[in-house]
Amino acid sequence: MKKYIISIFFLFFIYNLQSQVLIALLLGDKLNNGKMEFGLDGGLNFSSISELEANKWKRDFNLGFYFDIKMKNQWYFNTGVLVKSSLGVDNLSEADLDEINSHFVYSEQGDYSQKISYFLVPALAKYRFKNHLYVEAGPQFGLMYKAWLEHNYDNDGFNYHIKEENKDAVNRMEVGAVVGVGYRLLKGLGWSVGLRYHYGLTNVYKDISSIKNHALFVKLNIPIGVSEVKKEEIKKVKDQNHTEKEKKKKAARKQKAKDQL
Repeated sequence: MKKYIISIFFLFFIYNLQSQVLIALLLGDKLNNGKMEFGLDGGLNFSSISELEANKWKRDFNLGFYFDIKMKNQWYFNTGVLVKSSLGVDNLSEADLDEINSHFVYSEQGDYSQKISYFLVPALAKYRFKNHLYVEAGPQFGLMYKAWLEHNYDNDGFNYHIKEENKDAVNRMEVGAVVGVGYRLLKGLGWSVGLRYHYGLTNVYKDISSIKNHALFVKLNIPIGVSEVKKEEIKKVKDQNHTEKEKKKKAARKQKAKDQL
């Protein structure tokens, strides 16, 4: 009963965040101000599942949105939702398939993978340094909405992909501890690039203990909409960069003229 209540709450939370995204896309400049920033969150993730023999990290794209809410001084609260995010592992062994109770009959031909789709919601404390680096840490919560095993192999020049749904064997809720680091471009006013590591604290499977998710996220955050104040700051930085480039070109031309004398 408790799990159902948590799942309903989680879905309600995601629905409300998605509603805020629609509002943000319409209002843009008004939503992004000195106290809150909204934008797209995307990139690559490399995931694995502990305690299995599988030795190949699964690679996938992720996409969602984020909110950075200013708390005090250089402290921010980071949240949002990765609406497209898949964790799991590649290159499952025969022993792995047996341990997770797969119905696949193991074959040496091809590769076996576990894929689990989650809505991932971070709740992180973020600290922005004056040199435009930032660090972040806190919990991340996931709601599983799809899970399957996949056997991919080639035969007579054809590619085959066989799926076995195992959603019922996977825990619906995922909880992990997250740490991250990144850098804000354009002197702290532009896009952000970063790394985030997710260490799973809950069991992946319902009837198997000590098997956890692990994932490394390579992130790109793109703010949507800019306040008038920030527009002026960005323009000022761009003008400064342009002036510096022109000075360097001028100095280079002078040096070249000297060398020719």
